[in-house]
Amino acid sequence: MFRRMSRLLVSFVMIMAGAVIGVGATSGTAHADECYTWSRTLSEGSSGGDVTQLQIRVAGWVTSGERLSYDGQFGARTTAAVKKFQAAYGLTADGVAGPQTFSKIYALQDADCTPVHFTYAELNRCNSDWSGGAVSAATAKANALKTMWKLEAMRRALGDVSVTVSSGFRSYACNNAVGGSSTSRHLYGDAADLTGSPTLCRLAQQARTHGFSEILGPGYPGHNDHTHVALDPSPYWSAPTCGI
Repeated sequence: MFRRMSRLLVSFVMIMAGAVIGVGATSGTAHADECYTWSRTLSEGSSGGDVTQLQIRVAGWVTSGERLSYDGQFGARTTAAVKKFQAAYGLTADGVAGPQTFSKIYALQDADCTPVHFTYAELNRCNSDWSGGAVSAATAKANALKTMWKLEAMRRALGDVSVTVSSGFRSYACNNAVGGSSTSRHLYGDAADLTGSPTLCRLAQQARTHGFSEILGPGYPGHNDHTHVALDPSPYWSAPTCGI
């Protein structure tokens, strides 16, 4: 709660500062942000690193079975994801990412770019430097960030309920210690095991519309006490108890 209030206070101060120096409502961004600041309005046909940054934050707003690419190309799928994001937060759902959309993103992210309801520490209970997995430490950490933004979307769609992550990134050593699969997506940093409330089945069912290509839950061997979500190049869902 303290982190959330601090973030809102910082955003308010930045907005007021922008007003003082004459940053208008028609500019590409509403105010400077500690994490990342967009300097232009983005819409279908735009391309570049700023589009990629937007895609990271809206990739959880897709249709069932869909995955949004982080390719820096603002195409039809990115437009649709932006519309869903805007609608979820009561904004005009026109698919154009401008000041209002960016202001909402700024309010949803902390200085380290993680969404306000999740932290790197939650996604890595293995070690402090993200090393020892199947990819570089930088890639594992970047993958975890993408996963957190999908979980943030999922959390919102569930009614702003808490979503508990019991396991995220694992090095080979950490994975072996818990008896994980040798091909586990946890080794890549893009997996999260979810527990608690909502029910495991509700989590598994909801995950289908938030960009996760791997969903394993109740009824799948070894997954009766958690729901596993990840981004796997070979999509696979199995939670028989939940009808998946």
